[in-house]
Amino acid sequence: MIYNTDSVPTALYFVGAGGIGMANLVRYYLAKGARVAGYDRADTPLTRALCEEGALISHTDSPEALPEGFDNPEKTLVVYTPAVPDDSPLLCHFKTNGFEMIKRAALLGRITRHSQAICVAGSHGKTTTSSMIANILRNTPQGCNAFLGGILRNTGSNLVLGKPDSWAVIEADEYDRSFHHLTPTIAIITSTDPDHLDIYGDEKGYLEGFAHFTELIRPGGLLLLHTGLKLKPRLTAGVKLQTYSATDPKADWHATDINYAPGSLTFTLEGPGGLRIEGLSPGVPVAINIDNAVAAAAAALTAGATVSDVRNGLATFKGAKRRFEVWLNGIDNADGHVLIDDYAHSPGEVEASIKSVRKLYPGRRLSVIFQPHLYTRTRDFADGFAKALSSADEVILTEIYPAREKPIPRVDSGMILKQVKNADSSFCKRNDLLDKVKNTNFEILMTLGAADLDVLLPDIKRILEATTV
Repeated sequence: MIYNTDSVPTALYFVGAGGIGMANLVRYYLAKGARVAGYDRADTPLTRALCEEGALISHTDSPEALPEGFDNPEKTLVVYTPAVPDDSPLLCHFKTNGFEMIKRAALLGRITRHSQAICVAGSHGKTTTSSMIANILRNTPQGCNAFLGGILRNTGSNLVLGKPDSWAVIEADEYDRSFHHLTPTIAIITSTDPDHLDIYGDEKGYLEGFAHFTELIRPGGLLLLHTGLKLKPRLTAGVKLQTYSATDPKADWHATDINYAPGSLTFTLEGPGGLRIEGLSPGVPVAINIDNAVAAAAAALTAGATVSDVRNGLATFKGAKRRFEVWLNGIDNADGHVLIDDYAHSPGEVEASIKSVRKLYPGRRLSVIFQPHLYTRTRDFADGFAKALSSADEVILTEIYPAREKPIPRVDSGMILKQVKNADSSFCKRNDLLDKVKNTNFEILMTLGAADLDVLLPDIKRILEATTV
């Protein structure tokens, strides 16, 4: 082992540097003064931003493309993500030549072992909840160091930097059991709808992964657990358990006096010991954010934030990019079009997103473009996706985005499409989507999925702005 847990490597090479979870570590170590380089197969706005901030990013998966000074195993720590194939020429080169190699999750785990960490886990809701906590704590005297799975729109980055002894806010990803590397002081579990069954096998294995995560909370720490989950936490001595919910009055932390108005949402937070904070308003006023705001406020208050910090942090929260991101709201644009993008990529997330749109725009026709993410996820949850999508008025599916996977025989978007009921449904190749938008008079259009539909959003927005409902 070249580096101990409390040292800062002088040179790091990130394989898969453009992944959203890798990019915040690239930025963190750049800020620490380390030399940072990396590889990513795609040239994206994020990789270009990392280059502008000082990272040396290549798009060639070849050892010959390594920058000077990054091919010495005695001086370079290699960080990689499981999304990169094992037969990558770069990974093979590093393995063959004796480099110290560490998974992204393990490197993040080193950081949590030397700070107080708020770790947010769950099959959905973790990006928004962790981003809300970061927005509350970043304006406190100590600030926070936040490693987020999305771009916080308030700052334009997925990294928030505070003082060295600040709380760390971590999005705890369950994929590849990554969150088992973390050491939370405060842990939040938002949801446990089965996912990543290629890793966990079945729902029982998935829940076991979360149960083990709860064992990692430090003595004296806290687990904030959403009510109604199947999970049976396994807490070590001295760890407290508190529950939370948007509406369950039996939860330790819950919301009351929920009030919707055009473009706004307010609620009262009730907590342990008779705590009552009236008039809280999440800056992104959608129903799914009540749960997230309750959890974020509970964690921030436990970490030492004031009521004023919580109130201001929630009210000014602009959201994370691709998490219920409103591109056209049907009010500011005279033509009345609505365009919303959401990263929803599990049946529960899709259902929650559609329900939120229905609350915001009752009585209007909702069309959804859904890009399935991963063959395994489509295979395992096709019926759940179909049921969730059926609550829209119109459903358009594109081909599956493979990400790290190779095709699986007989697994395609048709598995979902043939089960959609009570909604107009069709298939459209991704490359033909802009023509589809030009030739269809959409009223409310929502793009859903964890793939790359967001690349098309600027063009979709321009098309809709040029037409009238």
